[in-house]
Formats: sequence, structure tokens, C-alpha cells
Amino acid sequence: MAEPVVDPAGLTGAELVRALTTTRAQDPGAIARAAAARPRRERLLGESGRLMLLAADHPARGALRVADDPLAMADRGELLRRIAVALSRPGVDGFLGTPDLVEDLLLMGALDDLVVLGSMNRGGLAGTTFEIDDRMTGYDADAIAAGGLDGGKMLLRVDPEDPATAATLESCAHAVSALAGHRLMAMVEPFISHRVDGRVRNDLSVEAVIRSATVAAGLGTTSAYTWLKLPVLAEMERVADATTLPVLLLGGEASIDQPETLDRWQRALKLPTVFGMIVGRALLYPPDGDVATAVDKTVGLL
Repeated sequence: MAEPVVDPAGLTGAELVRALTTTRAQDPGAIARAAAARPRRERLLGESGRLMLLAADHPARGALRVADDPLAMADRGELLRRIAVALSRPGVDGFLGTPDLVEDLLLMGALDDLVVLGSMNRGGLAGTTFEIDDRMTGYDADAIAAGGLDGGKMLLRVDPEDPATAATLESCAHAVSALAGHRLMAMVEPFISHRVDGRVRNDLSVEAVIRSATVAAGLGTTSAYTWLKLPVLAEMERVADATTLPVLLLGGEASIDQPETLDRWQRALKLPTVFGMIVGRALLYPPDGDVATAVDKTVGLL
């Protein structure tokens, strides 16, 4: 294991932020060195044949809310502390995030031997008039390959009434092709979306999710490296039957303390095309604040 540039052990959130910021200011090259030295996992899927990933790419879209707190994810030291706890739990396979968070975790040595996916399109900022024009403003395929990451993730919201959808579709298709050129996973998270009272809302009907999955599966010059990230529905069997691509379940904001949430996840995980889960805020900000227990409970489903 590589020695962390910034050892988070014993540091408060504020002290961790200070140490990371000092390193960034005085030695920015430390990030590239940490990436080069990071021990990598040989295969995406672990011994269980499953994949359990932690997601934290929400802040780059200005989406900081958890439950009733609009700025819950704004405290970077606290967010990093929670991520580090989650990644340290047995059964967690990796992390999905934007460059700033991935690089903080690299400096902390928190990504060793884990699958790491880079978040690519964060341009469709939450609550803006241009939200559907979700441009590639984060990682690109070349940077993901050069940084030793295992793949890239993109959000694809298809709004039938917003012309910006066409540009987003095209950019996601190019990203899928570029990642495949490097033989790296392209994780596509598709939705059919509509504006309701000025806000973009995702249609979670089974028909809409099936349609979005089939559109995403056809993006790019090859689908050989494409995976889908899909929401969990009551009729998940119909969704899973719509594609031969590997699927990871989207955890969303559902509380893991709700028995119906765990039951729905568990039933979906039994489907042959479902290979695991990507969960973010539900694990990082559980109602009781116990990240380790929330992660262990979810890993138990796998």
C-alpha cells in the first residue's frame, strides 16, 4: 500500500481540509504522483461477481441537499471523512466522483485497490435553465486513462421538449466511444425527464425507464464496455429484460432505514443482468449518522 500524502488519521474535518489545501498549494504534482503510485485492482468485479460503488459526484452539479438540509454536502472535510469511512468497509469495491474529490482521496490514500470511476458531464447544473445541456465539464476519456481510473460515468437526461437533449446525446455517445477506445467502462445513467414548474424531474415510470435504457444502450460506436446505472422500480424485471448490458442499481436518496427500500433493492439484485449497486447520499448521510452501519447493511444485500 502506498503511503498517503495526507494521512487523515486523527484529523478533524477542518484539519483535513487545511492539510489537503496546503498540499495543493505547495505541491500540486503530488496528485499525479499519488495516482501513479495507487495500487490498482486487476478486475472490475470482485470475488463475489458483484460491484458495490460509492458515489459522490453531486456537489459538482450544485446538488448539496440531503433531506431537509440544503447544504449538507457543503462541508468538504465532513464529506471526505464520511467517504473514507464508507470506502474502508468490507465489501465496498470502489468510488465514483469528480476530479476534485478523486484527487483529495488519492492524497489521502483512500482509493488503493479500489475501482475508481470518473464523473464526466457535470455541466447541467441543478436548477438552471440549461440543466438538460449536460456538457462534459469533468473528466474526459483520455484523462481517465492517463490517471489510471477504471472508467467514466455520464448522466443522460432526455427531455422530449428540450432541444438541448440532442447535444447531450451526442456528447455522451462520443464519450462512450472514447472510453471504449481505451477499453474502459462507460457507465451511463439515463432518464426520460420533463420540466415541472420549472424544475427538471425524472420520469420513473417503468415505460420511461425502459425507453431511457434502450436509448443509452445504443450510444457510441460499440457497447462492449457500456454499463447502465438504473433506478430501482417495483417492476424491475421488465426493465432488466430490456437490455443485455450489465446493470448497476441507482441507490438514489431513499433511506436505507425503510424496510421497503431494502426489500426492493434485494429483489432487484436477484435479476441476472444486475451486477451490483451505486449508492451515494443514502449511505453517506443516513438519518442516524452511522455511515459504517449503513454501508454494512447495504453490502449485506449483495
